[in-house]
Amino acid sequence: MKHLPLGLLTAAALTLAAPVPAEQNYTDATGRSVTIPDDPGRVFAAGPPAAVLLYVLKPEAMVGWVRAPREGDLPFLREEVRALPALGRLTGRGDTVNLEVLLGATPDLIVDFGTVNDTYIDLANRVQDQTGLPYVLVDGSLAAMSASIRQMADVLGVAERGEELAAYTEAQLARLDAVLATVPANERPRVYLARGPEGLETPARGSINAEIIERVGAGNVAVAETRGVTTVSVEQVQAWAPDVIVTIDRDFAARVGSMPEWQGIPAVANGRVYLAPSAPFGFIDSPPSVNRLAGLIWLAHRLYPEAAQGDLATEIGDFHELFYGIRPDDAALAALLGG
Repeated sequence: MKHLPLGLLTAAALTLAAPVPAEQNYTDATGRSVTIPDDPGRVFAAGPPAAVLLYVLKPEAMVGWVRAPREGDLPFLREEVRALPALGRLTGRGDTVNLEVLLGATPDLIVDFGTVNDTYIDLANRVQDQTGLPYVLVDGSLAAMSASIRQMADVLGVAERGEELAAYTEAQLARLDAVLATVPANERPRVYLARGPEGLETPARGSINAEIIERVGAGNVAVAETRGVTTVSVEQVQAWAPDVIVTIDRDFAARVGSMPEWQGIPAVANGRVYLAPSAPFGFIDSPPSVNRLAGLIWLAHRLYPEAAQGDLATEIGDFHELFYGIRPDDAALAALLGG
């Protein structure tokens, strides 16, 4: 974590001494009591998952992106946020934000959405102490999604919007459970989640990046000591013999059918290699935020085509319209789901 020069701390203190809006005390997912504005107008997202949740709940409060959206993502995002600056991140693999830039963006609140443990509690406390800005952490696990949407909405002062999205989330999860109730455990596929151009990076069971596979009722074949993303050999994938391969890498998806070392794996032999959609955010993770709800809808149709109800393109269009504020046209949906 970068430390602020004394001059910046002084400037921050003077800024915070100015009149502030009404405040409330809030207890976040870590158990920390934080004094936050009632209706924060400028909010900094500490990492990519928080940026997605902030965008779907209160886009007008965004001071910037963690990283700039890709050109292909822009048509799927509200026009007013497309040109926001990329400010960097406080969490994840290497904190890239310069705290001078953070203070220069003049947020009145920092929010994070993700793992809740001692590491992130320490980070939140240190950043709050260094900047004088309130820092709230909300549980980013898939199991807590609807509750976390409501909690973040309360923090942002948009409870009605939060209730709308949380109710939709609960309805979709109930639909998924109804589908799973019709599929016996021994008929659910064993899935390998392939990352990287060679397909040999994969999140192990229990990883936040693999939660979605387990929530959709499938079995993640990857067993490893780490709870994060690990690198495996193609021989290991052959031994696992997955029924389905889900990949987030377009190059791997295009080449796997002609890669000799992947032949004989049931998923490849049976044509069950699926490229996950990724605009404006990934359907599997990238980042692991509320965008994964679209991934659950997509996976239910891919893994259980006979049991899944409704039209996939219509359901994804509905999700995009409600969560992202833009409904893709038929051509855009076909391109998005064509993998």
